[in-house]
Amino acid sequence: MTHVVAEPCINCKYTECVAVCPVDCFYEGANTLLIHPDECIDCGACVPVCPTTAIFSEDDLPEKWKEYLEIAQKHASEWPNISEKKDAMADADTWAKTESKRDKFDPRPASR
Repeated sequence: MTHVVAEPCINCKYTECVAVCPVDCFYEGANTLLIHPDECIDCGACVPVCPTTAIFSEDDLPEKWKEYLEIAQKHASEWPNISEKKDAMADADTWAKTESKRDKFDPRPASR
């Protein structure tokens, strides 16, 4: 079982989740985070600290966001690992309140 970062993270990238992950299974894209499905130990530590309620157990992932598991499977090996908290994106507080932002997803890895 894994946890999945869904649409609410797009254009936010709050990293409180990264700071509490005991196995460093988060990866960073240009405008979102994901959890590597093969590395997650299903501890759930990340869920309560996510300010946008973007992280779900695979079994509890809302139907409208099921594709985010596939996105994680596709991009986990392409994106760089992130293991330390850093500042959220510049307009994260505004984007956190925005719904239906799938069209804003950027598949590129974070630039370092």
